[in-house]
Amino acid sequence: MNFLKLPFSLFICCLMLVSTQADDQKANSKNQGKLDDKVDARLIPLNESGTVLLDKNGKRILLKSTVVLREGLLEMLCCPSKTKEHESILAVDAEAYIIHAGLLVIGAKPGSPVVYSPEYHPAKGQKINIFLQWVDQDKKLHRVNAQKWIKNAVNRYYVKQFPKKPADLNIPRKSKLSYEERVNELVWYGPMTEQQKDLLLTYSKNSDYQKAIKKFYSDSQLKTMEANWLFSGSNIIKGTESGQPDIYAAQSGDLICVANFPSSMIDLDIRSSAQGEQNLLFEANTENIPTLGTKITIELIPEFKK
Repeated sequence: MNFLKLPFSLFICCLMLVSTQADDQKANSKNQGKLDDKVDARLIPLNESGTVLLDKNGKRILLKSTVVLREGLLEMLCCPSKTKEHESILAVDAEAYIIHAGLLVIGAKPGSPVVYSPEYHPAKGQKINIFLQWVDQDKKLHRVNAQKWIKNAVNRYYVKQFPKKPADLNIPRKSKLSYEERVNELVWYGPMTEQQKDLLLTYSKNSDYQKAIKKFYSDSQLKTMEANWLFSGSNIIKGTESGQPDIYAAQSGDLICVANFPSSMIDLDIRSSAQGEQNLLFEANTENIPTLGTKITIELIPEFKK
């Protein structure tokens, strides 16, 4: 039977049945991350290419991916191949719904993707810890927290909305800070130095203004991403015509995201703009990422309550 042609819900049922019968099955493909033989023996390939592996005993899903980007603004940590490689560090040659199903098999609970309309609701779901492992040119094995490959983007706009303009706010004409009275927004662009922060704080004693400037300063300092990933679970797009198959929305690219999308399979636990490049919060932490084409094993490890 070709499981890949089954409807999503039926695929999950078949996958659960297969996984319970295949605890001792060995992975057929070579392991990119050079995991030890004892671990290899219990990996179950979930797709024909062997790029999605189930470690049922270890409660992990392993993805065999490739580094496709080392510099630039990001929407993804990882996307399915031939989708969003121009804004994703890694790409994996696999169907997104197979990865979702694998997480269900090991007991992960999906939540719900971000909602923007009629009002904003953040993504929800079980926390997923993500680790990256690879072998360098000296045959040395590395394993790091995935957050280390991502840093906050500082060359962007920082915006704070106010009910109305603070009465005592007086911004000099040549200042990089501006107040857009039409929409009641305070706006700053790019990294802010401590000297600039101290000067801006003298423009108004309004407490909300003071908090906004301090937050602009904090957010504009270079630092590794600290947010966590959640199993938001994406959604199913129903076929609009008779006989047209349903589509798992994350397959369009939104697999492991650092910008919030309603179609994200795994999203962040913070609000992270997906509206235009100048508003993206994160970029690749180039110095921590190996060369393009490096084979990376992604570990997806759900965090379970004790």
